[in-house]
Amino acid sequence: MEDKIEQLKAQAAEAIKNAAGNLSELDDIRVKFLGKKGEFTTILRGMGALAKEDRPKVGKIVNEAKAEIAALIQQKNEELKAREMQARLEREKIDVTLPGRQQPLGHLHPLTLTLERIKDIFFRMGFSVEEGPEIEKDYYNFEALNLPKDHPARDMQDSFYITEDILMRSQTSPVQARTMQKNEPNAPIRMIAPGRVYRRDEYDATHSPMFTQVEGLVIDEGITFADLKGTLELFLRQIFSEDVKVRLRPSFFPFTEPSTEVDISCVMCHGKGCKVCKGTGWLEILGAGMVHPHVLEMSGYDPKKVSGFAFGMGVERIAMLSYGVDDLRLFYDNDMRFLRQF
Repeated sequence: MEDKIEQLKAQAAEAIKNAAGNLSELDDIRVKFLGKKGEFTTILRGMGALAKEDRPKVGKIVNEAKAEIAALIQQKNEELKAREMQARLEREKIDVTLPGRQQPLGHLHPLTLTLERIKDIFFRMGFSVEEGPEIEKDYYNFEALNLPKDHPARDMQDSFYITEDILMRSQTSPVQARTMQKNEPNAPIRMIAPGRVYRRDEYDATHSPMFTQVEGLVIDEGITFADLKGTLELFLRQIFSEDVKVRLRPSFFPFTEPSTEVDISCVMCHGKGCKVCKGTGWLEILGAGMVHPHVLEMSGYDPKKVSGFAFGMGVERIAMLSYGVDDLRLFYDNDMRFLRQF
């Protein structure tokens, strides 16, 4: 029996020594000699056939042999793991002398670039930026702007109502009303209100149910229509070019009186007439006017002491003219071939 145990131990040691170099083969050797059905387990289970006085001696020899084989397997296991790790390090080695790969960088969206330019121009004229909620109360979106519920001018806008008194704002004008109401009575204001607005428009080359708007408001003592005209002329020549011509046409807005539409000479043909300006040489760019006395009163201002002007423009419209884009949908289609040009 002792000879058989020594023979098995020698076979196990030789097998462990000659393991081909992977942990799976080593585990097979462990199962063969030390597993539940392994060679040494078989010997221990057959000890009942031995003489009673021989059992302790044989059991001791078997356990010592198993311990030696387990130690050899553990040693070989660590050796193989170290060898695998070294091979992996060699395989995944990084050549630090190679030049680095530059990560592709994104850039601002053309509408964001246009909005930043607009804000920068008004910042330099001393305007602040005010913001308000996109889900707005009917009162601020219409009534505080001289548009009561039965006013016919409401038909000019088809709005997204959530409840009877809550809607997605159709303009950023509510920010003007909120700003006036939170200020001290008759306190001066010089602000712009940029943000997204929502109307039930078609989604085509010139319309979108969601677009970006910038509205402005100036209130102080002695503000006149000349201040409005000078501010807008300065802005339009900064955003387009110094030689752009500006004209004002009478119009109607419920929250301003008098009201005006503001045109610029066509940036494509420089006033000569083309398909963009439909041969007129002029492009409508924004609406404006002197703040209606009733709007001042509703927000706690005294129209006998102060006056003001307001204006509003679409950022998409300005971006289209600035970049020569003829379809508004290109700004929202997320086509990288288009966006990479900016």
